[in-house]
Amino acid sequence: MRQSTYEVGSNEKEKALLVSLVTDSVKRTGSDPQHSVVELAALADTAGVEVVDTIMQNLDVPDKKYFVGKGKAQEIRELAEKTGATTAIFDQELSGAQVRNLEETLDLKIIDRTQLILDIFAGRAKTREGILQVELAQFSYLLPRLSGQGKNLSRLGGGIGTRGPGETKLETDRRHIRNRITELKRQLEAVTAHRTLHRERRRKVGVVQVALVGYTNAGKSTLLRQLTEADVLAEDKLFATLDPTSRNLILPSGKEIILTDTVGFIQNLPHDLVAAFRATLEEAAEADLLLHVVDTSSPMRERQQQVVDNVLQELGAGGKPSLTVYNKIDLCSASALSLLTGGPSTIRVNSFIERDMLRLREAIEDKILGEIALFRIPASRGDLAALAYRVGEVTDQDTEDDYLLLTVRLNPVDMAKSGRVLEDFRVTE
Repeated sequence: MRQSTYEVGSNEKEKALLVSLVTDSVKRTGSDPQHSVVELAALADTAGVEVVDTIMQNLDVPDKKYFVGKGKAQEIRELAEKTGATTAIFDQELSGAQVRNLEETLDLKIIDRTQLILDIFAGRAKTREGILQVELAQFSYLLPRLSGQGKNLSRLGGGIGTRGPGETKLETDRRHIRNRITELKRQLEAVTAHRTLHRERRRKVGVVQVALVGYTNAGKSTLLRQLTEADVLAEDKLFATLDPTSRNLILPSGKEIILTDTVGFIQNLPHDLVAAFRATLEEAAEADLLLHVVDTSSPMRERQQQVVDNVLQELGAGGKPSLTVYNKIDLCSASALSLLTGGPSTIRVNSFIERDMLRLREAIEDKILGEIALFRIPASRGDLAALAYRVGEVTDQDTEDDYLLLTVRLNPVDMAKSGRVLEDFRVTE
C-alpha cells in the first residue's frame, strides 16, 4: 500500500473546514453533535490536518443534493476562501452524488468521517492482515460511490481520504474492484482460519485469554505495556493501535495468561470497518475475560461506554465476563470520580502507578480464579490431583486415610474447559 503525505508544502499542513449536519433523527438519538465534532477534529489532527473552522447546520433531513443545503454550501465556499481551506471534512457519510455536487459547488476536496477514519487506518496498518483489512474496507466503501466521485479520484494518493487503493482507475474499473474485494475476502478468510487455529491450540493447553477493549485513546496500549512490560506503541492519538498485540501476563499467584490489545472503538464506526476487521475483533469475542478500559476523564465517558457495549453486542461478545477499568483517574476531578459506578466488576486505576497495576492484576486474578472448593481425591488418582492444580490455585493440601484433600481456588474458565470430572470428588458439606 502506497504511503502518502497530508502536507501541502514543506512546513504547511493541509487546512480543512469541519462540517456537521444536525437532523431530527440525530437529535432523537440523544447523542451530542458538538462532541462528535470535537472528536472529528481529533481525527483530523491524527491525520495531520489543520482545522481552521467549524460549520454546524440544522435541517429536518439531509438535503439530497448538497447534504447541508445549497445556501449553506455557498457559506462554506466563502469561508474556505477566507481561511485558505482546501478541504471540507463532513461528520456524516455522504453519497457519491453529494460528493460530486459539493465538489463542483465548493471547489474543495470533500471528505466524510468514514473516509477520514479509513485513511488513518491505512497509515497505521503495519501487518499484512491489517493492510488487507484496510484495503477491503476502502474498496467496499468506494464501490457504491464510484458514479459520484469527481475530483477526488484524480487526487488519489495526494491527501486525506485518498491513501491506499493505489493507481486503479476507480471510476471505470468496477469489475476489477469487485474481483479485488473477492480476493481480499479470500485472503482474510485464510488469516481468520490461521488465527482460529492458534486460539484453539491455546485453549487445548488451558491458556486463559484476556482482551483489552474500549473506546479509542482510552489507554489500552499503555495498560498492556505497564502490565506486561511489552514494547508497544502508547501514543496520545486516536487509533494509535491498529494491529492486535498479545503478550504473556503473570498474575500474583504465578498463573500465566495471554493479554491482547485490540483496536479502539469509536462512535459511528464505519460498518465496512467492523466487517473488515472482524477477524481481528474476534480476539475480543473469543476471550475468556474482557477488560473494558474507560477514559474516566472524558466528558462523554458514559456515551463512549455505550458505544463499546454496542459494538461488542454486534460482535457476539456482549455476554462475556468483564471487568470495567476506569483509567486515567489522575486526570479526573474529584466530583467526576464520585459519579463512577462501583462494584466487584469495576476498578479505578492510574496506569503509571505500580500499586494500581498490582491491584489490577489481583482484580483480573479474582475474576479468573473463582470460588474456593474442597476436593477429596483417591490417593491413587494422581491424574486428578494434577488436574486440580491446572484448573485453579491449590491453597491447602492434606491427607485422610487413602484420600488426598485439596483446597482449591477454582478458575471458572479452566473448570469449564477441562475440570468437570473433578465435580464428582467435590466435598459439599
